Amino acid sequence: MPSTNQSPAAVATPASIATRPYAIAVGIAVLGLYASQALVNDLATSVGLGAWANMVTMLTLTGYAAGLLLLVPLVDLLPNRPLIIATLGAQVLALAVLAAAREPVAFLAASFFVGLTSSAIQMLVPVVASQAPEADRGRVVGDVMSGLMLGVLLSRPAASLIAGAFGWRSYYAIDAAALAVMSAWLWTHVPDRRPVHQSSYAALIGSLLHLIRDEPVLRRRALYQGLLMVSFNLFWTSVALKLASAPLRLGHVGVGLFALAGAGSTIIAPVAGRLGDRGLDRQATIAFHSIVVLASCIALLGGSSGLPPAASLTLLVLAALLLDLGVIGDQAMGRRAVNLLNPQARGRVNGLFTGLFFVGSAIGALLAGPAWAFGHWMGVCIAAAAFALAASVLHVVQTAAPTRTAPSGAEPRP
Repeated sequence: MPSTNQSPAAVATPASIATRPYAIAVGIAVLGLYASQALVNDLATSVGLGAWANMVTMLTLTGYAAGLLLLVPLVDLLPNRPLIIATLGAQVLALAVLAAAREPVAFLAASFFVGLTSSAIQMLVPVVASQAPEADRGRVVGDVMSGLMLGVLLSRPAASLIAGAFGWRSYYAIDAAALAVMSAWLWTHVPDRRPVHQSSYAALIGSLLHLIRDEPVLRRRALYQGLLMVSFNLFWTSVALKLASAPLRLGHVGVGLFALAGAGSTIIAPVAGRLGDRGLDRQATIAFHSIVVLASCIALLGGSSGLPPAASLTLLVLAALLLDLGVIGDQAMGRRAVNLLNPQARGRVNGLFTGLFFVGSAIGALLAGPAWAFGHWMGVCIAAAAFALAASVLHVVQTAAPTRTAPSGAEPRP
């Protein structure tokens, strides 16, 4: 098993960790993952993708999943700074190709590589976390995660607004330029963490299954977040249909502005981290799961046909805010918990955590169509509430049962 050459004395104090630049960095790096959802009509005509335009986001997210499994584990094998900067540099090049591509094949290939290299986000999180003392790790991880979630929430409305003002190619060009500037800053500030490894890359990848088997905290936190991500994507994949239909009839700008409703919820990530640092993991997790259930119920009420348009829109905005707050809060709690596990496997654990709950994200997007076809908005909201309730019940049952000694310094009640 690899180990690092960091000594306890080398761990930075909370005051020495400037988390805001790292939050900005991951926020910029994640912008390319979901932006194509707002640009699908432009891509269909300008690049000649036609019906294949709907494949862009799928290819980008597939690339991201591949990066989580194949690139992020390298954090436990290679010097971290050059690995992260090289991955971000490749992302800058891929974004530049998207901005200039005229052929469908080139655009689709570059989309995959944007996703693949976006996995650098999950390299940065464990590297920054490794610099914080355990008692303050939740705050540090939460601060960085707030930037990540803000980037996810802003990517679609930002792409829509920039494309409307300057053209869709400008969005990718601006993203590439911003990421290049941020990468230059990271080159001088990312901690020079150098794992001392004794295993091959193949053995490192092979150890992923052992980590899933041996780390119950990883399995549980990924399951909770995966179930909530089903609810999250059920809502966000379907809400545009609801907003565009009577009585709201919002256009592209209105739908884009609605997507900003959840941006304020990113403040919960550092708060959740601090709650974890204070030993309130179980109570906070129950609260976040309950908030997602409540958000689904409010969304159902907001979609009622008898409400005035203003009241309906207000309730839907409130539902979006609460939904994002609950999902982000639970994710921050989970990421803190997994960052307290085996320090020699921190990169792999982070990649696995994200990759596993990412399955829930894909399932949510997949179920949105059938849920809408079966029960329209009511079907979507009931399904979202059911998955969030399942996460809550599983957490309560699992944390109420007698716990075994958690491996690798894990918390007994995540």
